[in-house]
Amino acid sequence: MDYKSRIETLRRELHEHNYNYYVLNQPTISDYEFDMMMRELQDLEAEHPEMADPNSPSQRVGSDLNQQFRQVAHKYPMLSLANTYNESEVADFYRRVKEGLEGEPFEIVAEMKYDGLSISLTYIDGRLTQAVTRGDGEKGDDVTANVRTIRSIPLQLKPGSGYPHEFEIRGEILMPWTSFEQLNRERELREEPLFANPRNAASGTLKSQKSELVASRRLDAYLYYLLLPEGATTDSQPAQMDLFADSQPAQMDLFADSQPAPLTVESHYEGLQMARGWGFKISEGMKKCTTLQEIIDFIHYWDTERKNLPVATDGIVLKVNSLRQQRHLGFTAKSPRWAIAYKFKAERACTRLNEVTYQVGRTGAITPVANMDPVQLAGTTVRRASLHNADIIRQLDLHLGDMVYVEKGGEIIPKVVGVDLAQRKPDAQPIEFIKTCPECGAPLVRYEGEAAHYCPNDTGCPPQIKGKIEHFISRKAMNIDSLGPETVDDFYQRHLINNIADLYELTVMQVSGGNKNRTVSATKAVEAIKASVNVPFERVVYAIGIRFVGETTAKLLARRFKSMDNLANATREELMDVEGVGDVIAQSVIDYFSNATNRDILSRLRDYGLTMQISDEQLAGQTDRLAGQSVVISGVFQQHSRDEYKALIEQHGGKNVGSISAKTSFVLAGENMGPAKLEKAQKLGIKIMNEAEFLQIIND
Repeated sequence: MDYKSRIETLRRELHEHNYNYYVLNQPTISDYEFDMMMRELQDLEAEHPEMADPNSPSQRVGSDLNQQFRQVAHKYPMLSLANTYNESEVADFYRRVKEGLEGEPFEIVAEMKYDGLSISLTYIDGRLTQAVTRGDGEKGDDVTANVRTIRSIPLQLKPGSGYPHEFEIRGEILMPWTSFEQLNRERELREEPLFANPRNAASGTLKSQKSELVASRRLDAYLYYLLLPEGATTDSQPAQMDLFADSQPAQMDLFADSQPAPLTVESHYEGLQMARGWGFKISEGMKKCTTLQEIIDFIHYWDTERKNLPVATDGIVLKVNSLRQQRHLGFTAKSPRWAIAYKFKAERACTRLNEVTYQVGRTGAITPVANMDPVQLAGTTVRRASLHNADIIRQLDLHLGDMVYVEKGGEIIPKVVGVDLAQRKPDAQPIEFIKTCPECGAPLVRYEGEAAHYCPNDTGCPPQIKGKIEHFISRKAMNIDSLGPETVDDFYQRHLINNIADLYELTVMQVSGGNKNRTVSATKAVEAIKASVNVPFERVVYAIGIRFVGETTAKLLARRFKSMDNLANATREELMDVEGVGDVIAQSVIDYFSNATNRDILSRLRDYGLTMQISDEQLAGQTDRLAGQSVVISGVFQQHSRDEYKALIEQHGGKNVGSISAKTSFVLAGENMGPAKLEKAQKLGIKIMNEAEFLQIIND
């Protein structure tokens, strides 16, 4: 591949990875892989300046903007730090600082690089007034209401502690390991996608529209960068002073000559100690270093000791301590010359594989799990790791008793990545994937094109029965929010329910178990179950849990066949005529309605009053004005919410898609359209349509 093609390929892939990471919060590669791709691109662009492009990923900071929040411009840009992965590059940084300061003595502050979501906090008269995410570095999302729920962030500073009238402090929002593991356990029980790491979990939590959900997940925060406005003063001098800087604004005077009581902060370290005195949570993992060897020793110490920290870290940040020297060294286009981030390698450990067990999911999918001798990885004790499917076991050539390598690349969920063959015992037996369900004994099946094996006994296998009920009550299905996985398991163990129809026969006395203290919650649960009969037909199709029929397919089937009876009687050819329905889904629908137990459950649900057909009102409003068109929604809208626009698109025959591709028909764009989507749409020549144009099309 010639250099031109390679540059274009790297730019295209990095734009996509930026979108996955900052917009979707769903990274598909590790930080290390991303940085290596970025470095290769930067090197190629430096070698071939004729290929310069202002829109190259190397020329801008990525974005994590969530368009459902009000966006606020940063008073001072939130720049990123240059990354390095080896000690020789740390030595190069030290040498550059020394040369830039022309031999003047200097200190380097070494501190932990916490792996979370960057946040900027503004305080006026000691009170928190605004919290804004990093966003694209120039503007971010206003998440003040959610940040107020984080207990380690002070809402009111300590009186008389010496803080100025107004200032900004930046840091990292984090999800502690204990909260992260509990959250993923809960999501696993509900068979929801697991968060890859605490950073993504913290980001997803902070962008929630419900502050109470944020509060329930017990986020934490460490502050590491103080910004004082020019001429900052205080009426009471603090006893101790200190500061930190991650992206010092160019030409910003942190020293005030005005009276009274000027804040004469002269160094990053001193400023942070001052902030600690005001009531902020500042890391204890900091050290002032005067030699390169002290820096290397600090890195070596924390590369091991960080495993004992309660939160995730992914490296060390090195900063010139003197603010005057920082200003002298200045900035590049993207990052300060006086600071650099050293990234730790992905953690890997070797431990013994003792057993492979198998879990049965809601859909009957069988997941093999490696059970190992406990080993410390990224702050947690790891005993189990997913092996995903039979193909992975075969590729790894796993044997019982093997010494296996377990990795948390980028602090992700543990996975087995290899085997130390030198330690394999001669009589070790290979792992054979099971042939029958570990819960009910039914012979397993593997559908064409599927990597997983399945238990087909969906009406008699206990994990599938409970999983179907949990799916049925979930928010996007029947939305019975007074129940959860724990209550479903409780009802099942008490023999109150054995399928989804049994829910509608529950009484307050049964749910409470005769305990008067539980009467209120039991009444609420029974009333919520009764209220669910008003859920629209397409959600009922999704809720009944036909294997392989997700939310989107359920809507398409509901709108194509209009009623449960029509869907039950549809032929394979009719089913496969629906967009997105292939042979596997069509057969799954036929199998579902061919099962006598399922037919009996549906008959009971009909008797209880559940919606079994599209309403006349819905039918009257349906058109084919957007038939065959794939639409991407981006931005903030004035006349309807994003969810309402999605419903309108589907009502008029269109299809909602999450990302832009050559197959996208048009983008429905509101204010502050995502920059990544705008760039991709322009590059592919996709039409961008505003609210007025869209509403005119569907109302004509």
